[in-house]
Amino acid sequence: MKNIADHIDQFDIPDFGFRVGQVVLLLLLAWGSFYVARNVFLRALANLIRRSRTTLDDVLLETAVLRRLALIAPAAILFYGADVLPGPPILIRQLLVAAITFVGLLISGSLLSAFDEFYSRLPVAGQVPIKSYVQIARIVLYVLGALVVLALTLGRSPMALLSGIGAMTAVVLLIFRDTILSLVASIQIHSQNLVSVGDWIEAYDFGADGDVIDISLHTIRVQNWDKTITTIPTHKLIDASFKNWRGMTESGGRRIKRSLFIDIQTIRICNDEMLRRFEKFELIKGYISDRRSEVDEHNSKKLVDSTELINGRRLTNVGTFRAYVTAYLRNHSKIRQDLTFLVRQLQPSDVGLPIEVYVFTNEIIWAKYEAIQADIFDHLLAVIPEFDLRGFQQPSGSDFNSLTR
Repeated sequence: MKNIADHIDQFDIPDFGFRVGQVVLLLLLAWGSFYVARNVFLRALANLIRRSRTTLDDVLLETAVLRRLALIAPAAILFYGADVLPGPPILIRQLLVAAITFVGLLISGSLLSAFDEFYSRLPVAGQVPIKSYVQIARIVLYVLGALVVLALTLGRSPMALLSGIGAMTAVVLLIFRDTILSLVASIQIHSQNLVSVGDWIEAYDFGADGDVIDISLHTIRVQNWDKTITTIPTHKLIDASFKNWRGMTESGGRRIKRSLFIDIQTIRICNDEMLRRFEKFELIKGYISDRRSEVDEHNSKKLVDSTELINGRRLTNVGTFRAYVTAYLRNHSKIRQDLTFLVRQLQPSDVGLPIEVYVFTNEIIWAKYEAIQADIFDHLLAVIPEFDLRGFQQPSGSDFNSLTR
């Protein structure tokens, strides 16, 4: 009992209470500094930012950079008051330095996000996206920062920890395999400008057909025309083939490639009555006149017997129709005359003789393009009978009914 009493006498209660008061006061100062920084200075700064006309400060406010800066105030107060806190001062300072370093990592990550957000609002962002590079920089920053924080916490040199990582290289490569592949793929995509946000791509291996809405380190997101979203691993897109329609957009012309199928049984040589009728068609009046003169001159020189249409050179109704299609498209205000322009015959088959139209419109917007294409073929399908031709189609139920009657 006497020994216990001696220990109680040696215990300085007023000194212990003073130390506790110091610790409480230090914690209150740290909390108060955080409260003032977050709720007074930052709110006043946020009001000034909202009234300013610049964009960069708005981005800093939106990406939590300023809110995380408020964490420095309590960390600094605790660091300079480490002698008051219970425990070995050296260890406490090590932990506080590690904590301050961790806060610095958070702020640096927010700064990278702010830079990415600010860049995404620039006009050049659609052509040269940097989101993948920002994500790579964030990964490197966090990995190196985690090593520094761990080294400071343990009181060891960061280089000593880095030397021990060499033995874990194989494990790291296995764990970060997809990240490394995506990193290489992102470099290829950006260096060769293969895909940009806003491009229309078709990647049928992944069921994607639509506009690219996001390119990140690990994934590329495509909003399909039915408004669904397909997510493609970045390195998988490079491994597979895909079609990018950016060239069509940049050229300002969208291709029409469609055929009219002519019933071969209706193709014949034009007689004089047909040619006189065709000369009344405004678009090919000059063509008929010039070709008739050319044919008559040739046949006269060759002393061709004109009593039979098969003799000498003659015009055909399908050739005249092809000339009409060409003239119609040459005079169409929505057809690009400076790009590929073809009206040609294809190989006859069991569905007739294809007359292919291969031209480009001056509209690339999907709805307008489809309307132009529909108007063109509405007209061409309607004028086929005017050339004593008939469009080919498979027999239908009405055809069989007419046969039975």
